[in-house]
Amino acid sequence: MAHHTDSEQSEVRCVLMRGGTSKALFFHEADVPPPGPARDRLLKRAMGTPDVLQIDGLGGSRLVTSKVAIIARSARPDADVDYTFAQVDVDRDTVSYDANCGNISSAVAPFAIDEGLVAATEPVTTVRIFNTNTGKLLVSRVQVRGGKARVHGDCVVPGVPGSGAEILMDYTDTVGARTGTLLPTGHAVDTVVLCDGRRIEVSVVDAANPCVFIAASSLGLSGSELPDAITADRALIETLGEIQVQIGQHIGLYADGSQVHLPGLPLAVLVAPPADFADVNGATQPAQSMDLRARLVFLGQCHDSMAGTGSMCMAAASRVPGSLVHQAVGARAGTDTLRIGHPLGVMAVKVVAQAAADPAHITFSALGLTRTARRLMAGTVYVPNDAT
Repeated sequence: MAHHTDSEQSEVRCVLMRGGTSKALFFHEADVPPPGPARDRLLKRAMGTPDVLQIDGLGGSRLVTSKVAIIARSARPDADVDYTFAQVDVDRDTVSYDANCGNISSAVAPFAIDEGLVAATEPVTTVRIFNTNTGKLLVSRVQVRGGKARVHGDCVVPGVPGSGAEILMDYTDTVGARTGTLLPTGHAVDTVVLCDGRRIEVSVVDAANPCVFIAASSLGLSGSELPDAITADRALIETLGEIQVQIGQHIGLYADGSQVHLPGLPLAVLVAPPADFADVNGATQPAQSMDLRARLVFLGQCHDSMAGTGSMCMAAASRVPGSLVHQAVGARAGTDTLRIGHPLGVMAVKVVAQAAADPAHITFSALGLTRTARRLMAGTVYVPNDAT
């Protein structure tokens, strides 16, 4: 638990880790309060939330840098560590535990190895991770040298400068992460009727995290828009939020949709067929390098790149005949890789599906991605005593 150093502030051990295209504060579960208001206050104060700049905390003023992972040795026979993910909002006074983060998941095993929670085995250590948010198991394979997770390597993740040691993340056990089924509505395509009368087709799929997929063209978009433009289009964000709330209530994520505004789940993903587009850095991403374009929105903001869990759900959806993702991918759905064009480039994810007469019963022998992670800082974070 937090150690009081004086009458005004307490110090709490933490490690700052990059995982994929996100960053998070990692805590040992024993060092933070149990689930509840005291934990939430500590995490928000550590990040500096609510404040658009998070100037009085360690957050980086963006959702992808305002994340927390809480880790403990697992008592489960099928897992090595338990992992709880927390999304700390930036300008809203909230902490959400209703989803997992795929990018931060990739840093869990390196943290566990470096902190001595898991015995290091060279050259590769396999770590079984129980994600408490979804109740699902992830398997991470980490390169190890000298008893520590390796840093140097030739794995390149679009949106991360340079290269690093490859981490293999296996998500095959995450189908039905929140709803228990691949297709929570029972259909490959559903129609949402908005309050202004517009009828929008969507595909609702649950793997790693539940997502609602929408054809960009159905909302008057090209599919090549970049995050700042999407986030700044408040009418679009409100429309996506309305779709998320309707679907979220329909599939049982929350009981009363009238109490929810711009939710995190289901993740909203705009999809479009391949086309040349200019990424955030101004580089041209050619159509032939991708199988589709995608932009992901959660908590009222467009993701700077692509959520790892969103990519996993998109890969699963691409193998559901008739889904909007399957339609966007077209004939390219026959390969064992899905290449996703996102705002910072193109990422490839592994997907091998076994067809079924009922699409809801499609199974996957491979559903995974490669990431890199790096330990950035270890020390103590100081929080005012009224936040502990």
